[in-house]
Amino acid sequence: MSLEKKVWFITGCSTGFGRQIAVQAIEAGYKVVVTARRVEQIQDIVSGHEENTLALPLDVTNDDQIKDAVQQTMDKFGRIDVLVNNAGIGYFSSVEESLEEETRRMFEINFWGLMHMTNAVLPHMRAQKSGHIINFSSIGGLTSFPTLGYYHATKYAVEGISESLAQELTPFNIAVTLIEPSGFRTDWGGRSSVKTDTQIPELKDSFVGQMLQGVQQNSGQESGDPVKAAAAVIKVVETPSPPLRLLLGKAAYQAATHKFTGMLSDIEEWKEITLNADFE
Repeated sequence: MSLEKKVWFITGCSTGFGRQIAVQAIEAGYKVVVTARRVEQIQDIVSGHEENTLALPLDVTNDDQIKDAVQQTMDKFGRIDVLVNNAGIGYFSSVEESLEEETRRMFEINFWGLMHMTNAVLPHMRAQKSGHIINFSSIGGLTSFPTLGYYHATKYAVEGISESLAQELTPFNIAVTLIEPSGFRTDWGGRSSVKTDTQIPELKDSFVGQMLQGVQQNSGQESGDPVKAAAAVIKVVETPSPPLRLLLGKAAYQAATHKFTGMLSDIEEWKEITLNADFE
C-alpha cells in the first residue's frame, strides 16, 4: 500500500502531540481521522481536507464513542493502518496524599482508554494483516520522579502491556511502538494535568513541596518541540522496521541511560546471589 493511502486514527488532537501529528500526517498526504472530546476544537485541522479526513468526537473512556468512531472510520475509509493512542492526562501529588478519585480517573484515560481503543481497532488490523499501533508513554514509563507516582504507574502499565502486545501481533504484521518523551511544550503540566498540594509538613518543606509549587510555573518552558516530535512519529511509521521504543528529548535520553546503567550495575553486583536462588 502506498504511503499516502494509509489511514491514521489519532486520539487527543485538540492540543499538543495529537494536534501536531494530525496536521503533519494530513500534510504528508495520508487519510487521517482526527478526534477530540470537543470536536469543534479540531475543525480547523480538517478544514479544506474533508475528502481525506474525518473529525470525530471521542472520549476514550466512553466505549460507545470508541465503537462509533471506529465504525465511521471503516465506513468512510475501509481500513485503519495507524492507531496513535495519544490521549492522556497528568496528576501531581505525593504518593501518600494522592486522591484515589483522581488516580482512578487517570488510569481510565491513560491505560484503560488506550486499551479499549486498541482492542476496538485490532480486529480490523488483523483482518488486513497489517497495521501500526503508536502508544504514547513517557520517559516516566521507564524511570520515576517525586510527585508523579501514580502517573508513572499508568505509564509503566502501558509499557508492560505494549511489550506483550508487540510479541502477540508479530505474526499478523502489526507493529507496536512506544513513544517516550521528556518535557515538551504540550500544556501537559498545565491544562492537561491536576495537582493536589501537599499538607504534610515534612513533605511540604522538602523538595516534594517545591516540585509541586513549580509544576505550573514551568509549564510552557519545556525544552521539547512538539513539531519535531510529530515529525519523528511520522518517520517511525514510514520506516520498514519500526522500533519498539522511541525516546524523544535530550532529558529523556539522559534519564533513561542513567536509569539502566544503574540498574545493570545493581544486577551485576548481586549476580551471585541471584544465580544461587535456583534449585541445585
